[in-house]
Amino acid sequence: MSRSLSLFCAAALAAPVLLSPLAAHASDRALPMRFDLRKADPSANCSTQCGPWITASGAITADTPRDFKLFAKSHDLRGLTLALDSDGGSVLGAITLGREIRALGLTTTVGRAVDLDKGDDSQPFAKLSPRADCQSMCAFVLLGGLHRVVPPEARVMVHQIWLGDRREDPTAAHYSAEDLVLVQHDIGSLAQYTIDMGASIDLLDLSLRIPPWEPMHMLTVEEVGRMKVATDVLAAPAPATVAAAQAAVAPVAAAAPLIAPLGNAVQISAISEQHWTMVEQSGATTLARRHPLTIEGEDIGSFDLSVACSGADSYEVNYAERRHAGDQYALPPALTSVTLTVGSKAALLKVVSSQHSSDPEELTTIATATVPSSFVGGFAAAGSHSLMITTRSAGASTGIRIGNTGALQNLPRLASSCAKPLGDRAELSTANKIGGLAAAK
Repeated sequence: MSRSLSLFCAAALAAPVLLSPLAAHASDRALPMRFDLRKADPSANCSTQCGPWITASGAITADTPRDFKLFAKSHDLRGLTLALDSDGGSVLGAITLGREIRALGLTTTVGRAVDLDKGDDSQPFAKLSPRADCQSMCAFVLLGGLHRVVPPEARVMVHQIWLGDRREDPTAAHYSAEDLVLVQHDIGSLAQYTIDMGASIDLLDLSLRIPPWEPMHMLTVEEVGRMKVATDVLAAPAPATVAAAQAAVAPVAAAAPLIAPLGNAVQISAISEQHWTMVEQSGATTLARRHPLTIEGEDIGSFDLSVACSGADSYEVNYAERRHAGDQYALPPALTSVTLTVGSKAALLKVVSSQHSSDPEELTTIATATVPSSFVGGFAAAGSHSLMITTRSAGASTGIRIGNTGALQNLPRLASSCAKPLGDRAELSTANKIGGLAAAK
């Protein structure tokens, strides 16, 4: 059986937002990693960057170390810098690549080449832009550099190791004992590699705390220095906030629901965590799913998301959450917003109630909105798609990604009961997805 592990990056649906400065070259990063030797314009004031450097852009596969060795044999790479721009990929491929980089004594950084309108037709001059992402296993390839630089504009992002063929909807998948052996073996290899490269094991510990349904964790400047991801720590970049991300997503205006909110009727045992299914709520047919609620892997509750009939070309979406305190997170006074994101569209739900109970001590929140049928239809289209649920409170925000297992089969049943069209069933674009999307073969 052919399988692969990758450090899966979550927030696939937030990709058009997170990668908006890099949208022009995002599709290149979905291809297997390639290496190029680039050179700055010698007539420009390029200071220490006038010499050649290496670009490494794309997904890390099992063949990437071999490709790099072939590239190194045909070029003199002594003393050069390798600039990474990657969504990650294969665990073992990244470890082997990092060791090859260390064997050559290269410097590593995060960056990408921007072509200049100079030079010959086959190889124009370029400048090294620090506005690039090094996600998932790319962060561990970065450790291969004998000297490592993380520019303030660059982003290094980490996430859990996950089986590559089950990354899109991890709570719906099944796992064998053999799967667990594979995962633990690769975690051990990654731990040894991290130590060998002179970085802190805290980097791996942090990565393993971020489950595949949460957004990736972007390392802070303090973490980059403390975990020895970089040998030189530069000035802090402006923080990337969820609010800024959401501002770039085309909004779907929330409307008053045509069906009354579900209230206490949301407690339905028939709702599954493994797939979307049809359930009965207050005498109405709905499409629903339950999902754990976590912050950096710590369990703080669960929520139900349900889709019900509404107008002629719309659905009512209801969100019901039960949240408790965690070891590191106190219960907030209330949730202030709940947002759903599918592709480039976002729907802001109206928070109907968000109240504390004392036995047990938890915060129960209900939010609702009416959305176009195309919003739901795009998510439930053929193929693996996800939606992101973002909540906000005074103390913290959460982001949970849910896959569409079972939605394709059951949405037509719901649409039939509502006597409405399915909406836009066209495939969602995957060009800007992030996070180890090309798994090792």
